[in-house]
Amino acid sequence: MTARAYALLYVADPMKSAHFYGRLFGKAPFEAHPTFVSFEINDGLMLGLWSTSSADISSPTSPGGSEVGLVVATPADVDRRFEEWKRAGATILKEPADMVFGRTFLAADPDGHRLRVFNESDAG
Repeated sequence: MTARAYALLYVADPMKSAHFYGRLFGKAPFEAHPTFVSFEINDGLMLGLWSTSSADISSPTSPGGSEVGLVVATPADVDRRFEEWKRAGATILKEPADMVFGRTFLAADPDGHRLRVFNESDAG
């Protein structure tokens, strides 16, 4: 098995998306090129932002066709991250709410990819 895994999102403008994710994550990209940018989310998991117009790939989807889930430790962490992301300019699709799997909110990046922050409840 490899030491690193990537979640890849196809985006219209990797640099614009890098600016957006840099504000949300509070850090610079791991690597940045005109057609591909990546962020280290945690040990071994990377978020790759790949241009839909890149000549070296064949994009299987148009921008905005994915959802990325980010787990936080507590319901209070969900609310804190919501306030941080709102201040950073994220488009909020659903404000924090309690659901069967835990507390969650939903945001979107500039290409419409859904970003779900949640904590995992002890129930179930």
